[in-house]
Amino acid sequence: MPTDVVMPQMGESIFEGTITKWLKKPGDKVQRDEPLFEISTDKVDAEIPAPATGVLQEIKVAEGNTVQVNTIVGVIGEGNGATVTAQAPAKAAAPAAPAPPKKEAAPAAALPAAAAGEDDDDESDVRSSPLVRKLAREHSVDLAQVKGTGAAGRVTKQDVLDFVEHRGSSASSETARVETGAPARPAERSSAENTGSTGVSRTPAAVIPGDLVPMSQMRKIIAQRMIDSRRTSAHVHCMFEVDMTRIVHLRNKLKSGFEQRTGSRLTFMPFFVRAAIIALQQYPIVNASLEGDNVRYHKHVNAGIAVALDWGLIVPVLKSADELNFLGLQRGITDLGERARSKKLMPADVEGATFTITNPGQFGAVFGLPIINQPNVAILGIGGITKQPMVVTDKEGNDSIAIRSIVHLTLGYDHRIIDGALADQFMVVVKKSLENWSEDVG
Repeated sequence: MPTDVVMPQMGESIFEGTITKWLKKPGDKVQRDEPLFEISTDKVDAEIPAPATGVLQEIKVAEGNTVQVNTIVGVIGEGNGATVTAQAPAKAAAPAAPAPPKKEAAPAAALPAAAAGEDDDDESDVRSSPLVRKLAREHSVDLAQVKGTGAAGRVTKQDVLDFVEHRGSSASSETARVETGAPARPAERSSAENTGSTGVSRTPAAVIPGDLVPMSQMRKIIAQRMIDSRRTSAHVHCMFEVDMTRIVHLRNKLKSGFEQRTGSRLTFMPFFVRAAIIALQQYPIVNASLEGDNVRYHKHVNAGIAVALDWGLIVPVLKSADELNFLGLQRGITDLGERARSKKLMPADVEGATFTITNPGQFGAVFGLPIINQPNVAILGIGGITKQPMVVTDKEGNDSIAIRSIVHLTLGYDHRIIDGALADQFMVVVKKSLENWSEDVG
């Protein structure tokens, strides 16, 4: 009995979706719950699993087409798939009853942001399990270089082990190539030219200068929300220089034991989130939102953590972050980042932010001037942590020059309800919390 594949309802306020990629072609065998196609909605991009085991017999809606929820987009049948149909153009959706107004989703932050809580040794968004990613880190393997043999190209544990073994056997020949000055093989040059610090290709391979390429659904949404935010909020920014030396030393000392003890990597992001929470509790207006001529003071801090993806930008939300301890913050941030990169977020995961943090410093920026994530009234931008000479005053008042780890933090705020003096006072609390860190990191 054939099984219809339908456009899923990804939330009460979502009424349509765009198919961005089919992961199988007609005639391919599929397993139930195996990723079958990818969609983009006005809130999230997601992988949609197959509803049954069998053969993909027909694709009814081609890539790039937008249809209403519950529209049949494909058919999975039994047997060996002798009868298959190639991709067909999407049929125009039948007129439907007027849908209720869409609920405003949390927009993306304006600046490229680090994958939540990540530093310069982040993994790529290659399909893999947490166990495989941990194994790759232990062997210093870039998953983007590993050919996956699992379902839908997923990288398995054996793939990583085979890669490590092959790398070891080829090390001597590679050393000889470097010593003799031989040119890199074409595949090596391609990898070096097209990957950034995270090992993920950030340049569309098929784009040629002069091409006219339509924006993706996600990019259209981001563009509109950035314009809307600029028109809505009276943007002002202030920047503070923060000495992160104490935290850098603490992280370097504890990160190995922290991961072994908790199963989570120790990143810098939970330090910034905790410092922001402390300041937000002292200055609740920064954690508020405007509703007409009224100010809504939120009960909890729902921290939006901007995540940069190869195909766009998204802001998953860590709900009630003020009720989490340090380990809870780290685990929550890591989980959101991994699910964002693997397209496993649900609409509820990107709704309800009361304050947003974005990290352009991940890519080397000294600081940024981020656009406010509506309906928030403020956003914190984190620059890169760099070593700099700095004048240090001891307890006796004597000055000396020392090498310190410095970060520049920028607060973008809505001047309609936050004055400059209050914004500066808020940032003073953030600065003091980071420079005088004393909390147990678990």
